[in-house]
Amino acid sequence: MINTTILSWVTFIYFAAFVFYLFRMVLGHEFWSKLATWTTLIGIVAQSVALIIRWKTSYNMGIGHAPLSNFYESLIFFAWTIVLLYLLMQWRLKNSSIGVFVLPVAFLIMAYASIAPGINNRIEPLIPALQSNWLTSHVLTCFLGYAAFTVAFALGLMFFVKKAAGADASRSSIFIRLLPTEYQMDELMYSCAALGFIFLTLGIVTGSVWAHYAWGSYWSWDPKETWSLITWLIYAVMLHVRLVRGWRGQRMAIMAIVGFACVLFTYLGVNLLPSLHSYMT
Repeated sequence: MINTTILSWVTFIYFAAFVFYLFRMVLGHEFWSKLATWTTLIGIVAQSVALIIRWKTSYNMGIGHAPLSNFYESLIFFAWTIVLLYLLMQWRLKNSSIGVFVLPVAFLIMAYASIAPGINNRIEPLIPALQSNWLTSHVLTCFLGYAAFTVAFALGLMFFVKKAAGADASRSSIFIRLLPTEYQMDELMYSCAALGFIFLTLGIVTGSVWAHYAWGSYWSWDPKETWSLITWLIYAVMLHVRLVRGWRGQRMAIMAIVGFACVLFTYLGVNLLPSLHSYMT
């Protein structure tokens, strides 16, 4: 199908964008930043077109559902939300250095969706439990939250890279000098974690309503539900200690990285366990 062909090309486009961002960080020339940004924009536009084509194709087939219903589609949408959030952040901050840490994540997600064995990329009818607008709301909000947590994770890695280089910026490499300050990264981590927490909360609420619609129960302690709650609690603690105890810097970076590990297990790891969410394959 044409949409999967486009998405395969998007994978390579995101890899090229990462390389261009890396050249910017190593060589310091603004040209590479502009090229990387335009490459990323081309990638997300192409990805958006592919998603729209996939959506329209499902209606032409008489199935008619948003491209958010299986594991393949969720991976594609996850990468899309990450890149969208990053571009908005770059536009707001006028700093492209974050791209060298974020674009590899989007590339790896797209690559996994394309080459991992057993992933079904076909458009198929939804099972009755998935035929609900609450599902669309649930997936949209959850993945917007996951995207914000991914950017917070990237900022956590950047923080440790900057910290490891030491305080003397005059002796640092171009790569280190182009990174935001530790204070800026700390503030951005907090903002991304707070944004992600809001969306994850909405995702859990809409997921509960959907579960009641589909299975007659708001909460069943399914592995996916349980780990979503664990992830929510970790970020709740992260925000709490920031506001109440004033945690900053290294502690926040550690929590952003630990939180993202929980996000990955919630999204990928629990698929290995018996679950009501086993349809996401």
